[in-house]
This record gives sequence, structure tokens and C-alpha cells, in this order.
Amino acid sequence: MYILEGNIGVGKSTFLEQIKKNLPEIQILTEPKDNWTQQIFGQSLLENFYKNPQRWAYTLETLAMICRAKDHIKEQNQKNGNVLIERSVYSGHYCFAINGHQNGYFTQIEWNIYNKWANFILTNQCKPPKGFIYLKATPQICIERIKKRGRMSEKSLTMAYLKQIHYWHEKFLIKKDNITETIKNVPVLILNCNQNFIQNQQILLEHLVKTKNFIEKTTLTKQLNTVIKDKDIGLTI
Repeated sequence: MYILEGNIGVGKSTFLEQIKKNLPEIQILTEPKDNWTQQIFGQSLLENFYKNPQRWAYTLETLAMICRAKDHIKEQNQKNGNVLIERSVYSGHYCFAINGHQNGYFTQIEWNIYNKWANFILTNQCKPPKGFIYLKATPQICIERIKKRGRMSEKSLTMAYLKQIHYWHEKFLIKKDNITETIKNVPVLILNCNQNFIQNQQILLEHLVKTKNFIEKTTLTKQLNTVIKDKDIGLTI
């Protein structure tokens, strides 16, 4: 299992479409964002959050954690290891929820309840992925793309918020600061997405090749580590 991460508007959905088209051996699992962007619950929870984060942060982040954890646990039990999942319980917690807490969007009791569930899921239920693929772009580029796609739920997004989410992605995936020990050694592939890779086919090709090589290399490394570990305890391979 691999996880695709990145800021809002960086191009995750577009990149996954290209993976599906050009690297069909990789199975794609998109973010279940319909659960919080559409009217499934009679209203868009994401739009509500952007308008009134103090009221909706706990509701949105708890629902997102439940949906992502269900997908993660399901996929980690599948035989096919070449699955690329859009976003994860990790970025949900280390980027979006923690950012909300730092901004005072949670009451203390909401944060305590959320954290109990998050710690249980991250340390006891979700096995670490083989690798993270981080699509990286400046917040300025991301907000330009957000305005261009014109989603109703994102009209209240601000540059300040995108800068905060960018900061937490860097802290989580590059500095690996204050994250659970289970994912500190998970390799990260960083793809520079400041340029539009749909308009520049050479950049798209480079991203696809790097992704393919990254998955092949980390899969092989994991297999070799398993062989070494099994030999160390005297098992016959």
C-alpha cells in the first residue's frame, strides 16, 4: 500500500487519473471526499467547516478519520500491495486536525475525544504503508488552481489556511517531526508540482517514471528485508 499526499489544489486527483491511464498495474483508491463535500448528510460538511471552523472542525475531522481508517484497514488486508490511496489517516491527523487544534477550532473536550480515537487507530489498527508520494507545490500555486476549478465548497478557502496546511505537510513528510514511530522510517517520494504536468508532458513522464521506480524499489526492499528477517529466525524460505 502506498499513500498520495499533498496540499489542497496541488493536483492529486489529476495525478491519479494519469496513474490510472499510464500505469494500470497500480490500483487507485480515491479519497472518499463525497462523504464530506456533498449533501449526503443534508449539507456539505466541508463547506460548513470553511465558513465556521470552530463549529464544524470536530465533526468533519472525526468523519474523515473514520472513512480513511476504514479504507486503510481494508486495503492493508488485501493481497495486492500496489495500491495507491489518496490521502490518509496520517495527513488527516498530522496536517488537518492538528492545524485545527492549533487554531483553536476544537474545544478541549472535543480534542481529547478526537485524540483518543486517533491514537488508537494510528498505533493499533493501521499498519504503515510501503511509502508516501508527496505532491509538493507552493500555496500560491495551489490557490490559483483552486480558483480555476471553482468548487463551491472551496470558495471560502484562504491563502493563510493553505500556508498552514503546507507547513504541516512539510513537518509530517519531510522533517518527520512529532509523528508516530511506526511511520518515521517509511520512505517518501517528493514530486515538484509547481509546474502543470498536464500541460508539460515531459514533466508528467518524469513524475510517472519516478513513481514507478519508487514503487518497484520499495517493494523489492521490503521483500529483501522480509527474507533477511525470516532467515535470522531460522525459517526456510
